[in-house]
Amino acid sequence: MEFNAQQIAGFLNGTVEGNTETRVSDLSKIEEGREGTMTFLANPKYIPFLYTTKASIVVIGRDFIPAQHVTATLVRVDDPYTAFAKLLEIFNSMNSGKKEVSSQAFISGSAKTGKELSVGAFSYIGDNVTLGDNVNIFPQVYIGDNVKIGNDCTFYPGVKIYRDCVIGNDCTLHSGVIIGSDGFGFAPQTDNNYQKIPQVGNVILEDHVEIGSNTTVDRATLGSTIIRKGVKLDNLIQVAHNVEIGENTVIAAQSGISGSTKIGKNCMIAGQVGIIGHISIADNVKIGAQSGIGGSITEEGAMVLGSPAIDVKKTRRNYIHLSNLDEIVKRINHLEKLLKDHKE
Repeated sequence: MEFNAQQIAGFLNGTVEGNTETRVSDLSKIEEGREGTMTFLANPKYIPFLYTTKASIVVIGRDFIPAQHVTATLVRVDDPYTAFAKLLEIFNSMNSGKKEVSSQAFISGSAKTGKELSVGAFSYIGDNVTLGDNVNIFPQVYIGDNVKIGNDCTFYPGVKIYRDCVIGNDCTLHSGVIIGSDGFGFAPQTDNNYQKIPQVGNVILEDHVEIGSNTTVDRATLGSTIIRKGVKLDNLIQVAHNVEIGENTVIAAQSGISGSTKIGKNCMIAGQVGIIGHISIADNVKIGAQSGIGGSITEEGAMVLGSPAIDVKKTRRNYIHLSNLDEIVKRINHLEKLLKDHKE
């Protein structure tokens, strides 16, 4: 499907600078732009490509002033990055295909399904499941008994949702995500063995949650593991039993959160962060990559880094000192020798 510049400006509440009839049918990166495609400029690092790109339309900020002639038609918007994300969503929805339920899918007779349902081949929907409107289930998805799912959700191939879990509206789970597997609960026994503690709770995902591929969210021992509204989890993250993650918190790949930890809202947690159990993290906290969190963070808006994690400014100073450690040791040894010689 083709769109002209004026139509695109209408989608984005933007204005056209150039030929309003310039037409595009695909998207491209600005450095790899081709005729008939549309791209965007948000990062100043890519400004030089604006003057060389072959893309037909560039989405750009309203206040950007080109230093050279630009051949592409410009669509000026308030926020190019957000605007282009909206365009990506439009193109993605156009390519999502027709809604249908595969004859090779299994849907229990007791399941309740909404309008515009799509279910791929070899997917399984268990007893007493409730599915909202416009749910898109790709092949080989498993949805266990008594699961409740809201409207406008998408589950990519291989997603597994265990029994009794609750998923809100507009949630996206990517391939390999597992929701509701058993929490890691074992009681040491006198014979050096371990007794498994049954995990009888569930997982609740509130609205607008997106979870990346091969991330796991364990069910609670009792009660619920809760992922609040707007949370975004990257690939390969472990969320243990009875964890609660606050609204609009984002967590990057390969991070792990131990059981019963409570994370506040609007936090930003970088990759490979390890967080011990039974602690709390305040709202608006930022945690740097590969940090180890061994205790509660009570200061709202704190920025920490390192293992064990401390204030980010102090950590950076410590890293500088550490990089000079060999020289510092040499100086101390030299001073000690001078002192010894002086005494003698």
